[in-house]
Amino acid sequence: MIQYGLRLHDAEKLPLQQQLSVVRDMGFTCVHLALSKVQGMTADPSALTPGYAMYLKKAFEKAGIDIAVLGNYLNLATPDKDALKKNQEKYTAHLRFASILGVGVVGTETGNPNTGYVYDPEKSHTDEALETFITNLRPVVKDAERFGVLLAIEPVWRHIVYSPQRARIVLDEINSPNLRIIFDPVNLLDEENLDRREEVLNDAMTLLEKEIDVIHLKDYKTETGPRTCMAAGLGDMDYSAVLKFAKEKKPFIHATLENTKPENARSALVYLKGVEESV
Repeated sequence: MIQYGLRLHDAEKLPLQQQLSVVRDMGFTCVHLALSKVQGMTADPSALTPGYAMYLKKAFEKAGIDIAVLGNYLNLATPDKDALKKNQEKYTAHLRFASILGVGVVGTETGNPNTGYVYDPEKSHTDEALETFITNLRPVVKDAERFGVLLAIEPVWRHIVYSPQRARIVLDEINSPNLRIIFDPVNLLDEENLDRREEVLNDAMTLLEKEIDVIHLKDYKTETGPRTCMAAGLGDMDYSAVLKFAKEKKPFIHATLENTKPENARSALVYLKGVEESV
């Protein structure tokens, strides 16, 4: 069985307890929570107090919803030293907050080697960029260990950790049981490797099997030009192998939907459950 969830900022905009009730009534049992993107919430490090964490914890428990991911997607490869220090401090604050809130993982992507957090075809995939990311990630993982919290990185083609092989290097270099993986199949794909989709995803499920703790689910289309993302079931993605992997290797794993809207989230869930039942 897979536990499906939703990004809370993709749900209908309502007061928190009402919003959680709606999400639960739609059939979701967990959420991806990005504090900076949810109406009425803040991610300011100075505001991440025990009281705030306990308030949210009670609200989610009352609704019967897990927080699968506490998102803090900041650039750990920025060359701006002041910005890097602030980003690392925000990670520390989120990890401390997560230790009280009780979440699956604190989630992050892996950045780009510039201040704009934009893909640079000449620099983003270099060994130098990877070393910078690993160096700047180390103290964050140490904080995760100190707080007893899991930090999960999400490989993305247009970021530094762009492939399963790159992710494996990071895991082996850091060598911490508190460093985990968010597996987003679509984010590992791009125009450059779509013709190898099956190979790329099989590599991820083989090389990263032990560390995959969360799955992100969305869809994509390429027929009208560059790849665009949308709710699961509306595009070209075949989720059979991924959901079979989840079913067989990751019982009760959190799998959160992305790129949904309030009007299509339920249909995306129905679609994915149908695929899960068929594999």
